[in-house]
Amino acid sequence: MKIAVEGCMHGDLDKVYETIKYIENTRNIKIDLLLCCGDFQAVRNEKDMECLSVPPKYREMKSFWKYYAGQEVAPVPTIFIGGNHEASNYLWELYYGGWAAPNIYFLGFSGVVKFGNIRIGGLSGIYNARHYHLGHFERPPYNDSTIRSVYHVREYDVHKLMQVEEPIDIFLSHDWPLGITDYGNWKELVRHKKHFKDEIQQGTLGSKAAAQLLEKLKPSYWFSAHLHCKFTALVQHEEGGPMTKFLALDKCLPGRKFLQIVDIESDPGPFEVQYDEEWLAITRKFNCVLPLTNQRGNFGNTQLDMQDFRQWVRSRLEDRGAKPCEFSQTAPPYNRSHPVSNTTFLGHPRNPQTVSFLEFLDLPYVLDNALESRDFPASLTQKDFLKVTTFFLLVP
Repeated sequence: MKIAVEGCMHGDLDKVYETIKYIENTRNIKIDLLLCCGDFQAVRNEKDMECLSVPPKYREMKSFWKYYAGQEVAPVPTIFIGGNHEASNYLWELYYGGWAAPNIYFLGFSGVVKFGNIRIGGLSGIYNARHYHLGHFERPPYNDSTIRSVYHVREYDVHKLMQVEEPIDIFLSHDWPLGITDYGNWKELVRHKKHFKDEIQQGTLGSKAAAQLLEKLKPSYWFSAHLHCKFTALVQHEEGGPMTKFLALDKCLPGRKFLQIVDIESDPGPFEVQYDEEWLAITRKFNCVLPLTNQRGNFGNTQLDMQDFRQWVRSRLEDRGAKPCEFSQTAPPYNRSHPVSNTTFLGHPRNPQTVSFLEFLDLPYVLDNALESRDFPASLTQKDFLKVTTFFLLVP
């Protein structure tokens, strides 16, 4: 299987797909899959742009909206994770993963899927110690603080990934695992990125959460982005243990190292994205303790053995099949002639994909649970809450 790995997309889907076509034509090969390591920027319209943690002068619609609208179709199956520059309101609709556009699959805030017989896991966002132990308390419309904290990695999502026991072939993270530079030529790296030197020497460059997952999962490949440069490393897990090939890539700009083709042994195609049985079982087991407040999550005491969940999920997959729910639009796509106004759509839409996914796993929908998520006084009444919520939905 030939996989194209891309660093930070920053909404430039047209450019990346054009580069892939050029490589296919010049090398006479067929790319089977594109993996993007974050800052994908799945911006559908002007309202999504307001949820993007980017200074207003740098906000640009770019090209994702055309794929969302159906004007363009991704020429190669695409799987991506979130970074620190995302339309977080849209990704929250697809918290468990789903099609952000036809043939473009978001792996979720954390997730594992299969593509053919290749098992791909990922963690969205970047590490920030201040918010790591908190729940997902942010909801649109975001303020100056929550527009940034919403993309900070949470312990709950890492904890779910730490339950994975079956081998992972590929893992995606936006920021690099802490300490990964010890396994590559960091001296060459700092020749080009001099400001990395102090962090490398102090042991602070990278994500603690990603390092924890690297040690536990030991995937064959680990791909990252975020730092806008290319870096390779080879991690030996214990003496004689498995090895992880690490690759970080740049952002999509002319003359930058933002794309690389990787050959991975696999069964012959056809290839398609499918749900992963073990991950569905983990999701079902731990969804009851999904933390949705700004308090520390408590997810250590869940009942039943994992095998009970595996058996239940396996039975459902046999009945339904493992293909993800179909894509559906939940907001109007960008239209230069008819800009999206504040009243075009209100509130936090329940994405039909997420609704169907939770129904499949027999789980409740709690992502729009705003009452417990906002920092309201404890004495706030339900009537007062409804007034406040109405206000939040109506103001830009």
